[in-house]
This record gives sequence, structure tokens and C-alpha cells, in this order.
Amino acid sequence: MSSSVLPLRTPDSGRFADPLAVAAQLAEQFAATAVERDRAGGHAAHERSLIRDSGLLTLSIPTEFGGQGAPWSTVYAVIRSLARADSALAHVFGFHHLQLAGIALYGSAVQQRNLYSASVQQGLFWGNALNPLDRRTTARAIPGGYVLDGVKSFASGSVGADWLTISAWDNEAGAALIAVLPAAQPGVQVEADWDAFGQRQTDSGNVSFEKVYLPAALVLQAPGQTPTAQATLRSQVAQLVMTNLYLGIALGAFEAAREYTLTQARPWFASGVDEATRDPFIQHRYGDLWLKLRPATLLADHAAQLLDAAFAKGAALTARERGEVAVAGAEAKVLAHRAAIEIGNEMFELTGARSTSARFGFDRFWRNARVHTLHDPVDYKLRDLGRYALEGRLPDPTPYS
Repeated sequence: MSSSVLPLRTPDSGRFADPLAVAAQLAEQFAATAVERDRAGGHAAHERSLIRDSGLLTLSIPTEFGGQGAPWSTVYAVIRSLARADSALAHVFGFHHLQLAGIALYGSAVQQRNLYSASVQQGLFWGNALNPLDRRTTARAIPGGYVLDGVKSFASGSVGADWLTISAWDNEAGAALIAVLPAAQPGVQVEADWDAFGQRQTDSGNVSFEKVYLPAALVLQAPGQTPTAQATLRSQVAQLVMTNLYLGIALGAFEAAREYTLTQARPWFASGVDEATRDPFIQHRYGDLWLKLRPATLLADHAAQLLDAAFAKGAALTARERGEVAVAGAEAKVLAHRAAIEIGNEMFELTGARSTSARFGFDRFWRNARVHTLHDPVDYKLRDLGRYALEGRLPDPTPYS
């Protein structure tokens, strides 16, 4: 274990350390190299090893399997903390826990015991190959399981992952299955071909499958199986991962702009003041940015609390209760989306021309937000909120709502 990272479990007591303290230390390390790594892109192997060594990969795993059993509100607080420094690594971390959520929501008791215990004991890092809109990967039923063929795009965290959550289309059933597989399974090829202009170290390229054997024991949800209200919470876990990524980006951009204004910005010649911080227009604009952050933060925290309550209900969760989580999540995501995009853009109007120097790398905040906020159209969140406001109609459960 790296001596530069606070271990999550203290050796003398066997108790877990405060995950937010661990996350803050990781974020400090990531921030020191964030600009350089953003320019380089590629796979952040060293930084991912720091996350693994920190113990934070077990954060959402139930205590009965050796994990920390943290509520989602804590997981999201860690994601937000990491995203202030490096939203790509926060994305990888958040999607690891999204895959773990799928095991809880779709898996049987035996699958949960086996997969969670292995995750803790082996320090597994999970990646995603479940893109529900990409049906190019097919599953053909054979005795004892399936054979997978095809490609999955936008496979976040797949490079360097130990296990993957996957979806595949069964043509005979006319429906998809959801399953898990070791990334090293014969026939699985993880491609390091992610080339977006932001979120450059999220390992989100393509994963190809060629005659891959999927045993039935690793199928979490069979083709055509009707998901329960509880199972449909996976999309809400995912949406709030994104919400807290955007919020972390917005907070990171705000903090970078504030620090620059306090220490390096020069007042405009016509302002009549000797420090940029005394310019009333600068003060006004920071007040405006602050009012983008505050409601986004409060709504994100509220949505996380509702999600925690929904998970606590387990199989007793009703469709209405699930829908109320979706409404709260949509509210939070829209405001976090706006905060990240707008603060990442407007910060330059407050910091001035010199702040655009490449050595600061301030443009990464907007680029990261712009790339990730295209995950699913925010207009459909606004549509759902409009339907709810007008008719009291709850969002229909989909992989994105």
C-alpha cells in the first residue's frame, strides 16, 4: 500500500477511517498532476492504484461481506470531493460503485455473497459495459449459459477493470440480459480508444466480445425479466453519480477562479479600485456563481437522502416512491448540469486573459463538464419535471430516468 495515501482501515483498531478524509487526501494528490494528465489523456494506472490502495472501493459494499456499508449520500460526497480535483477519476470511481449497486439491485443472495466477498478480498475494480442503447452485443442461449458477440461503446472504467457489468441483446427473447464477467474472460477485448476532448482519463472506450462464454450463474437479470421498482433504482444511482460529478466540477472551477482572483487577478483600469476583489462587478458575478452552486448542492444532497431511504425499503419500495426519487434526481441533475457548464465558462470573465494560459489548465473544467453532460439530454429531465409540475406524472422508469 502506498504510504502517501491514508489507509481506510486503521491497523490498530480494525475500524475504517473517515472516507471523506481519505477522499480529501486523494483529491489533493490528484490535483497536483491533474493538468498534466489531462493533456496526456490515456490510462491513469498510478492514480487508479491509489484509489484501490485507499480502500474506498469497498465503500458501498455491505458490512456483512466485509465492506463499509456506507450510505449513498457518503458515496456521492466522496465522488464530489474527487471531482473537484479530477472529474475523470471521480467518474471511474463513481462507475465502480454503480456496478456494485447493480449487484445489490439485480443479483440473487448467492450472487451478492460471491461477488461482494470477492470484491473485498481481491480488491476488485469494476468497470462498465452496459450501455443500454448499444445493442450490438448479442447473447445466444446455449446449455448452461450464453455466448456473447459484438461491441459495447462508452464502456466507462473498462480499461484496467477486473470485472465488468455487461448487457447483451437476446434476439430470440427480444430483450436484453444484464450480467457480470471477468475482464480477462477469453474473447473479451477492452480497447483503450477513448478520444473525447474532455474526461480524458475515464477509460471509456469500446469493449468487444468474440464468442465469449457467459455462465448462467453470472446473469443478474435474465432476458425479458420484468424489473421490480427496487431494481429500477439503478438508473437513479447512475444519474446521481453524474449529478455529483457535475457539482464537483462546478465547485472545482469556482475554487480555481476564486483562488486566482484573490492571488493573481489585476483590477480593470476603469474600476477605480486597487484590488480585483474590491471591484463591485467582480463581487456581483461571484455572488451570481454562488447562487448557481447553492441550490444545486442542496438538491443533490436531498436526492441522495431520498435514494438512501429508497434503498432502505428494499423489496417493499413502491413505484410511487421510486418515482419521487427520480423527480428529486432530475431536479438536482439539471441544476448541477447548469452550474458546471456555466461556471466553467464564466470563470474566465472573472479571472481575465492571463488565466487562459495553458499552464493553469482552467479550460479542463468546461471541457470535462461539456463532454459528460452529453451523457443523456437534459431536456428530457426538464420534460419529466414539466409533466410532474403540470400533471403530477412521475417519470417512467428507463435506464436514464
